[in-house]
Amino acid sequence: MTEPLSAPQLKRRLGVFDSVMIGLGSMIGAGIFAALAPAAAAAGGALLFGLAVAAVIAYCNANSSARLAALYPHSGGTYVYGRERLGPFFGYLAGWGFLVGKTASCAAMALTVGAYAWPGYEHVIAVVAVAVITAVNYLGVQKSAWATRGIVFFVLAVLALVVLLCLAATDTGFDGPVLTRGHGVTGVLQAAGLLFFAFAGYARIATLGEEVRDPRRTISRAIPLALAVTLLVYLLVAVAVLTVLGPDRLAAATDPLAEAVAAAGFAGAEPVVRVAAVVAALGSLLSLILGVSRTTFAMARDGNLPRVLDAVHPRYSVPHRAELAVGTVVAVLAATADLRGVIGFSSFAVLVYYLIANASAWTLSAQLRPRLVASTGAAGCMILAAFLPPPSVVWGIAVLGIGVAVYWVRAVVSRSRG
Repeated sequence: MTEPLSAPQLKRRLGVFDSVMIGLGSMIGAGIFAALAPAAAAAGGALLFGLAVAAVIAYCNANSSARLAALYPHSGGTYVYGRERLGPFFGYLAGWGFLVGKTASCAAMALTVGAYAWPGYEHVIAVVAVAVITAVNYLGVQKSAWATRGIVFFVLAVLALVVLLCLAATDTGFDGPVLTRGHGVTGVLQAAGLLFFAFAGYARIATLGEEVRDPRRTISRAIPLALAVTLLVYLLVAVAVLTVLGPDRLAAATDPLAEAVAAAGFAGAEPVVRVAAVVAALGSLLSLILGVSRTTFAMARDGNLPRVLDAVHPRYSVPHRAELAVGTVVAVLAATADLRGVIGFSSFAVLVYYLIANASAWTLSAQLRPRLVASTGAAGCMILAAFLPPPSVVWGIAVLGIGVAVYWVRAVVSRSRG
């Protein structure tokens, strides 16, 4: 489908480096500070196996997303890919899954900010954080990219400090064989599904398709680079924290990295780690709202969301109405949501999103390797979604079902009018 010449267009400003920074900003904060402890509760000492499973599926998804984004360099990500390769319904379902899943992710990151910044007033601080980040994004994607770059460098430096301090500890709770004693295959798969919540940030790069320079080169390089750096960081931090706390204490921790540093004998570094947690969550929130607003903009441009959201600001060249609408919805969720619940729900919806991405990528080539990667990614998404906590699965099916019902009602009304 070719966009009409009169359709509002976004400016291409981002290169490989800024695109990688946006992807890292989406992933690292969420993975380390929000998903690591519940994943340990699910997998026990087999946490690293869950991380490995999540990484393999994320690689398949990243490969499929990169191939599709190079061919369709437009805002919207898998919403566009599903529409072009599988048909309008699957494009809509992908877009709906992305919007509801990542809106939940935005709320989770805002609540993480509140929990670390001012315990007891999490919801108030979360709403303030959403308002500030929405304003930053409103002023233009280039300003967002620069802010994300600074956040990523700071958080990576603090995470490196955490790893060094934990590995330097002389008296820890580490017991080598404990890393192989987990909660079985079910626990590993549930942990992988929860950790997938943390890996999904590379989609932000694909949803910025209209705002990157030379999309074929930029997107195909930025997605795997962001994923590789994130996996390395996750692996190092997970090993370091497990070494100090062990799986049981890690699973019970609400602030595992800060607790690990203190347990390693470096309590003076704990405030720095807490500040980094807040900054990392803000970085994730910034990139997440950026990506969700672009998908909202793309769906509105196609008539799948209210046309009033299809507008580009004449000065800042951003989809300002979509950004304000997304910010408002996230603020409402941040005022009422439960942190662990929205992580599971988000994982379910985003796994459906990537299932459609892999199915779309499967149609691109008849060659064995690309189809094997896409098939592995699709199967992995279905398995991880099925093994998430039951409430997450039930709510995920219900909300996606609402989206499907709205789509078919609109289709019936449209046909009756035609």
